[in-house]
Amino acid sequence: MIGSNVHIGNVSKTFGDFVALDDVSIQIQKGEFFSLLGPSGCGKTTLLRIIAGFEEPASGAVLLDDRDVLPLLPNQRSVNTVFQNYALFPHLSVFENVAFPLRLHKQKEPLIRARVSDYLQLVELQDHANKKPSQLSGGQKQRVAIARALINEPSVLLLDEPLSALDAKLRQHMLIELDSIHDKIGITFIYVTHDQQEALSVSDRIAVMNKGMVLQIGTPQEIYEAPATDFVAKFIGETNLFEGIVRKIDGELLELETAEFGTICLTDSTPPAIGTRVSWTVRPEKLRISHDSAANGRSGLNTLQGRVDEPIYSGFQTKFYIKTAGGATMKVIKQHADWSDEGPEIAWKDEVYLSFSAKDVFLVERKQ
Repeated sequence: MIGSNVHIGNVSKTFGDFVALDDVSIQIQKGEFFSLLGPSGCGKTTLLRIIAGFEEPASGAVLLDDRDVLPLLPNQRSVNTVFQNYALFPHLSVFENVAFPLRLHKQKEPLIRARVSDYLQLVELQDHANKKPSQLSGGQKQRVAIARALINEPSVLLLDEPLSALDAKLRQHMLIELDSIHDKIGITFIYVTHDQQEALSVSDRIAVMNKGMVLQIGTPQEIYEAPATDFVAKFIGETNLFEGIVRKIDGELLELETAEFGTICLTDSTPPAIGTRVSWTVRPEKLRISHDSAANGRSGLNTLQGRVDEPIYSGFQTKFYIKTAGGATMKVIKQHADWSDEGPEIAWKDEVYLSFSAKDVFLVERKQ
């Protein structure tokens, strides 16, 4: 089974006065696990439906391996969709649900039996072939839907929030299974989700969308570590996001003047001009929290003082909300990697010091 390149060129779509997609362009490589990530109403499902052929764009192009598919009906495209609600036939067995596309194309019975058997093994449901959907768990139903979508051997599989109806633990298990299935069959997956952790966990690349526009395309590491906009920084994981004005540049080392913290140092390979207002971010896990000051004269080390406003223990980590001397709140995440190395316990209302490297501060947006 071979995947297809998918080229989405300048696609726009409106519903009345509502702009669902605003000049969206994405190039998806053959065999990629590509995610469309964003909040509800951002346009990701509309884009998926346009690729599938269920919606027509107002303008733009959709190409599969350089072939324009917009004039084609959904069943004429080498694309299948896995829906959020499974869309299984309740009166048919698992075997017959998976076999349905082959029967629709009037395939011969020996071929149907062989192919259905292969795909039930792929999704590890060979022992459930004679059950009805009502006898299956949510995760099993989703695997039936995936097998049925794959049995016609599409070059692109579209997945529209396929795990949102499952509980958290089952979602994690199904994510691993989806990634494994993708690795085995090698076709192009386009995955729609509003869940950042899902997208970061399985994607080769991610397109972050908001208000019908693509804000950033990149690998999970690029999206997380180097967000292109304030929205991406806030939407992907947790972060501390503030503004400042560039006051000094020394090579790649910048000094920002901030209202909340005084001077903050960061590094940037293409620094903006002195006087530019910028937004900057530092992830909570990049900060070190201690009862003792980390100030040691080291260049590029930012140090702050504050009080623990709220500690939230989560087993493998504790999240601290620290009210700093300037009145701002910084989030800090402390991992519990080694009980013997945790040091003094930090409690509510403790006076603490925070420190973080200039290399862990990322300049997000130039404001002027």
